[in-house]
Amino acid sequence: MIAFDLNCGNGHRFEGWFASSEDYSKQQSSGLLACPVCNDMTVQKALSVPHVPKKGNQRSVPVSIADIASPTVAAAPGNTDALPLAVVAFVQKLAVAQTEMLKQSQWVGGQFAETARAIHYGEEADRIIHGETSADEAKALMEEGVQVAPLLFPVVPPSAKN
Repeated sequence: MIAFDLNCGNGHRFEGWFASSEDYSKQQSSGLLACPVCNDMTVQKALSVPHVPKKGNQRSVPVSIADIASPTVAAAPGNTDALPLAVVAFVQKLAVAQTEMLKQSQWVGGQFAETARAIHYGEEADRIIHGETSADEAKALMEEGVQVAPLLFPVVPPSAKN
C-alpha cells in the first residue's frame, strides 16, 4: 500500500491509500477519485516530502513510564500509556547530558567503590569516574561522605562496545 496526500480543486487536502502509483493513476483517469469534504472530482497529488525512514537506532516511538522504569521493554505504536512528547524530549535531553558528562569521566568498572574512596581520601588524583557497584555499596559510600550519584541510563562498558 502507498499513501498519497491529495488536493481537490477547492483546496481541501486529504490522504488516499492505493495499491500502487499505477492504481492511483487508473483511479484518477477513470474519475473514481472524489474529495471526501466537497465531493469535487478534480483530485491531484499534493506536493509532499517522500518518507525516508530513520535507521533502526534513531526511530522515535511512544515511550511510557513502564518503558523508562524497565528499559528492556519496547513501546508499541498506539500505546495508550504513551508519555507526552515534552516528557520524551526531556528524557532525551537528560540522556544527552549524561553522555556529555561521561565524556569527561573515566570508566573504572567494578572498581568503582574502591576508586571513589581512594579519590575521596586523597589516595588517588581527583577526577570524575563512573563504573559499577551494588546499591548497598553506593549507600555505604554516601554514608562515608563520598559524593556519588546513580546514572539515569544504562552505560555500556568500553570493552563491550564494537
